[in-house]
Amino acid sequence: MQWTKVLGLGLGAAALLGLGIILGHFAIPKKANSPDLDLEILETVMGQLDAHRIRENLRELSREPHLASSPRDEDLVQLLLQRWKDPESGLDSAEAFTYEVLLSFPSQEQPNVVDIAMTLPPPPTVGPTGDIIHSCHRTEENVTGEQGGPDVIQPYAAYAPSGNPQGLLVYANHGTEDDFKELQTQGIKLEGTIALTRYGGVGRGDKAVNAAKHGVAGVLVYTDPADINDGLSSPSETFPNSWYLPPSGVERGSYYKYFGDPLTPYLPAIPSSFRLDLANISGFPPIPTQPIVCSLGCPAHNLNGTSAPTTWQGALGCHYRLGPGFRPDGNFSADSQVNVSVYNRLELRNSSNVLGIIRGAVEPGEPLLCSGCHCYSPRAHLSLSSGSLPLFLCSDRYVLYGNHRDSWVHGAVDPSSGTAVLLELSRVLGTLLKKGEWLTPVIPALWEAKAGGSRGQEFKTSLLGVVAGAYRWRTRPVVGAGEGPAPRLNSPSGQIRSPGPGDLSIYDNWIRYFNRSSPVYGLVPSLGSLGAGSDYAPFIHFLGISSMDIAYTYDRSKTSARIYPTYHTAFDTFDYPWPCDLAAGFSSHQAVARTAGSIILRLSDSFFLPLKVSDYSETLRSFLQAAQQDLGALLEQHSISLGPLVTAVEKFEAEAAALGQRISMLQKGSPDPLQVRMLNDQLMLLERSFLNPRAFPEERYYSHVLWAARTGSVATFPGLSNACSRANDTASGSEAWAEVQRQLSIVVTALEGAAATLRPVADL
Repeated sequence: MQWTKVLGLGLGAAALLGLGIILGHFAIPKKANSPDLDLEILETVMGQLDAHRIRENLRELSREPHLASSPRDEDLVQLLLQRWKDPESGLDSAEAFTYEVLLSFPSQEQPNVVDIAMTLPPPPTVGPTGDIIHSCHRTEENVTGEQGGPDVIQPYAAYAPSGNPQGLLVYANHGTEDDFKELQTQGIKLEGTIALTRYGGVGRGDKAVNAAKHGVAGVLVYTDPADINDGLSSPSETFPNSWYLPPSGVERGSYYKYFGDPLTPYLPAIPSSFRLDLANISGFPPIPTQPIVCSLGCPAHNLNGTSAPTTWQGALGCHYRLGPGFRPDGNFSADSQVNVSVYNRLELRNSSNVLGIIRGAVEPGEPLLCSGCHCYSPRAHLSLSSGSLPLFLCSDRYVLYGNHRDSWVHGAVDPSSGTAVLLELSRVLGTLLKKGEWLTPVIPALWEAKAGGSRGQEFKTSLLGVVAGAYRWRTRPVVGAGEGPAPRLNSPSGQIRSPGPGDLSIYDNWIRYFNRSSPVYGLVPSLGSLGAGSDYAPFIHFLGISSMDIAYTYDRSKTSARIYPTYHTAFDTFDYPWPCDLAAGFSSHQAVARTAGSIILRLSDSFFLPLKVSDYSETLRSFLQAAQQDLGALLEQHSISLGPLVTAVEKFEAEAAALGQRISMLQKGSPDPLQVRMLNDQLMLLERSFLNPRAFPEERYYSHVLWAARTGSVATFPGLSNACSRANDTASGSEAWAEVQRQLSIVVTALEGAAATLRPVADL
């Protein structure tokens, strides 16, 4: 099967990493006698990472469904504590921290239902009158015996409000703002209708937000085979016969717009924190929303009205029409309407983060005591992820490496594949610790409530000195396009070998399938950009901590799947994703573990942080060029000059180059440890110089002026791009053009601050 060719190690990255800051360190192979890393320890870690143990970790983690706050998820808390406190392979210490968070669940007494009725008096009289002529499937088919268990949660849209809207059905493609505008252009009255939308194109919750703006009463969301299955949908072509999603598959997910506990924005969800009134919470879908099975008896087959645009056509085996309502010669009468009955409820539940600690030999002690210490060994701000494994290396002098623990159902891929790797890596580090090997502080962490959408609980304020977000409802195991040179990722005996036939290294395999041309390095692996879609989001968008997301992925030239097909469904089980890796002895997982381990040790043990700031200049320069080419003339018409931005970029480039030269000079001699400490602090603080909490007041938590969500079409600084897009059709002197000027000033100020961060302290 094509999908069994696991061909790439993709790295999606943002901030310093997204632009190759850390990666420049790895682009040139290290000499065998490199003083930056204890190669003996690295060799030992590479050799002890056991693929069989990773496989058994995954089997145990995905054995049962473990939704956030469920009994099985709490059992995993005890499993993790037991592992990390083990006398032979455990860590220095481990502890669980409990929070009270607002989660969303479907009602067990009243399941969410979607019905089509011939006549529709006001609910709840639909059912008793016998007018229902079709009910959409509520659950997935029990294909392997694991989909029918009592702990398999019914598909639902977490945080969508309860309600019973009813109306004529319209097809709205992906539910973007432009999609609904297209329906209005076609003369379709949307007021009071039910919108049928497909996953993709825009965030889950945004579909309901966009629909409500146009008077839509309720939203249905389905997975189109064209987006996930390469158009295939018959049982013989889907799991368990292949990796494709069975026809009854339904993607669950959080529809909450932000990360963090909804009741305690910007604060940890602990008893002493202020909590909002439920009526004052923002970010929930405004209208009832429900994911449905759409490959079996889908109402889309029977829609009336004009043909949908070519780009809206999917693979359900019918010609897509827009509606509203059903065609007279179909399975439903022309006056049939759709009733969406949602009975979701909000509950306060206890949620635990499990934290392990390896104190290390250079900077021992509890994390609480680290601030202000006079220790010279550097640490980095970095966040990584493997498969669904977000690893975080952050804070003052500690390496935080973590993942979310809970899942929508069994969660073999998301998140347990990454957790299985994390557990094995922490075992090896713990074993070395017991043998007296030199190790620097590392903190493995597994947090909860990703599945509930509570994505930003206080991880440990005294550890990071800030409120660090910990959860995210979606983790991408698939990379996107991006910028930045790639890591060479050498092990002491050569590069880490890529799984599969041949003798390619991970670096060479990566560059073979995902590459771009760099003006400095030539052909290099391509990096993606980190959006708002995973555990790293609070770290990069709110805290300004550089983040990285690693994924071992499939050959994307062989499939159009936007993500692995069983994502957030009851088919994401241990037997689903690994036929190719089982045959290869779980070598893909082992390769990810070795890659993560190599990066963690290099970051924690390098005398000089392996962050090449000059690589940041590539993306800043590309942003500037895009602004000049695509926005320059427009801005000039409104008397807005890009001159200050040009100067700011040039200033940053000069300071970055100068810092690189100072580091090179110090590396050739015997530098004072305080000089090294100062340089490393400059590297770590650089990312935070791009934070402006008032840059995007309408977007809670998003304060990074380079990596905010970009809605404008120009690939430049997001605030500038978005503001120009909104102002394009307004007159000079309008508030919209004033916002363009403000966003330009915000970017210039951030770049000047970043440049100042890189200057020697004596020069300030």
